[in-house]
Amino acid sequence: MILDWPDCRNARDLGGTRTADGRRIRPAALLRSDGHDLLTAAAVQAVRGGVSRVVDLRWARECERRPSPFAGTDLYRHAPMLNEVLDYVPPPDSYAPMLDHNRARIAAAFRVVVEAPPGGVVVHCHAGKDRTGVLVALLLAVAGVSPDSIADDYAATDGCARETMLTTLAHLDQRYGGAASYLDGAGVEPGLVRAARTRLVG
Repeated sequence: MILDWPDCRNARDLGGTRTADGRRIRPAALLRSDGHDLLTAAAVQAVRGGVSRVVDLRWARECERRPSPFAGTDLYRHAPMLNEVLDYVPPPDSYAPMLDHNRARIAAAFRVVVEAPPGGVVVHCHAGKDRTGVLVALLLAVAGVSPDSIADDYAATDGCARETMLTTLAHLDQRYGGAASYLDGAGVEPGLVRAARTRLVG
């Protein structure tokens, strides 16, 4: 569902996304968007009333340039998902290097989402595309959503091709044995992975 958040280009609710066993992600459990620095005052209030946590995946320098209207509140958590200095060149057709080189930070961001207070969680970066796309993909994967459905959601963001996400998920399976194994290897407790599925699906 597209959210009525003016000045957010990629705001949507993942609720209703079907899992491989025929269940669905709960409405308003997981939301994704681009940055919030241009949100109108009314939209800021709408977000405050609709979610329990805002998870900002941007670098600190990005947050300084474009501060979040939620920074400094109990609602907000900063969980930068990429290392301060990238030691790889991001390819145009896969997020495999992001997964390989930023495991600790990705695991930390995953934990922030799952350990949020009861209610909806909105995840965002600058454009709501790359970092947000990868973290949402991991969350949907452990909730039981198929690669094709994850790729369909990713492709709903402007400029994103579903093949990019399918290639990324194939790498996740081939190198790590899937999302749950990837997170386990990054230090995320199995109970927390199970809690993510419960949070998103019930």
